[in-house]
Amino acid sequence: MEIIANYGNILLILAIIFGLFMAWGVGANDVANAMGTSVGSGAITVKQAIIIAIIFEFAGAVLAGGEVTATVRKGILDASIFTSSPHLLVYGMLASLLAAGFWLMIASSLGWPVSTTHSIVGAIVGFGAVGVGVDAVAWGKVGNIAMSWIISPILAGSIAFVLFKSLQRLIIDTSNPFDNAKRYVPFYMFLVGFVISLVTILKGLKHIGLEFDTSTGYMLSVGVGLFITLFGIIAIRRIKIDPSENKDFHFTSVERVFAVLMVITAAAMAFAHGSNDVANAIGPLAAVVGVIDSGGFINSKSSLPVYILLIGGGGIVFGLITYGHKVIATVGTGITQLTPSRGFAATLAAASTVVIASGTGLPVSTTQVLVGAVLGVGLARGMVALNTRVINKIFLSWLITLPAGALMSILFFFALKGAFGA
Repeated sequence: MEIIANYGNILLILAIIFGLFMAWGVGANDVANAMGTSVGSGAITVKQAIIIAIIFEFAGAVLAGGEVTATVRKGILDASIFTSSPHLLVYGMLASLLAAGFWLMIASSLGWPVSTTHSIVGAIVGFGAVGVGVDAVAWGKVGNIAMSWIISPILAGSIAFVLFKSLQRLIIDTSNPFDNAKRYVPFYMFLVGFVISLVTILKGLKHIGLEFDTSTGYMLSVGVGLFITLFGIIAIRRIKIDPSENKDFHFTSVERVFAVLMVITAAAMAFAHGSNDVANAIGPLAAVVGVIDSGGFINSKSSLPVYILLIGGGGIVFGLITYGHKVIATVGTGITQLTPSRGFAATLAAASTVVIASGTGLPVSTTQVLVGAVLGVGLARGMVALNTRVINKIFLSWLITLPAGALMSILFFFALKGAFGA
């Protein structure tokens, strides 16, 4: 309590700085990762991807980021262990933010699409187990999170596989794919709007004081889906078939229809990513703010100030603008050759998986979800469509992330203890 009283303001300033640094890393690595399919498919340019991400990542973080933040700030560690020494929890969360931020900076500079969720969860578990004690870690919760890292890419891959197979059957493998694309794509647009808005309305808006019952949530989501469908129909009607552009690739005109859809799914993915991965940056920050504001008391429930969500959203956007292009280049073309139709199936599958996880409070890895979805699309076309060398490199970077985050977190934890006192 004495350390919190003496150094509370300094620790709070450090928490905000480290939180911004971590959010910058999320933007540089994971947001670029989320936009990679859209850019790689040729549906949007890098500049357009950044504009979409600025708007929808920020909106997702602020409007729907509260559920997962609660898991990261309270669920991984047993708060009761720190009742008599709250400063250790503050040191640990600061160390975790700094460690994960440094690792993401290193990975982004090399163009590695790593998991920000792995980075921060590994860092929290590392300082908790080594710096405080094995009993400080809620291993049951960590086990659930670890299971999500296996289940979520399989789920995303399965959804992507089914979506792309449906596209092949209804549109691509038909005698008149262009007309069928104009006929069926609006239904997929409705699906995008409905899925994203439903989870946001039912789960994401509680922390800003907006709660709806289930029936109202479904009605509002249907309304959003219909609005997006109407917008899509107007845009698609302007697209005319051009026989000359189909000489080299038979489906060029069809893919232009899907490009409209891809813009909408890119926005959905950005919103979904912001809602889930903002927690990686601001969950530990929220824990520090809660302890310091209460004078050292660790409450089982604490409010989440909106300004913390704003810090997370702003940092994510800044990271994408300044450093995101490197990971976009890796993800956009490396795993498999993407077209707007393939990119749509992968992005919608990934967005659906992420918002479902965000609504249930489970911090999944957007990187793993997206790679799983892209793999699902590739498998729907056959194993030869996959670049196994790049996939192996990505998997290896994932394996390095957990221990890297944990080791740096332990070092920073003991450095903070030495600086401020035990």
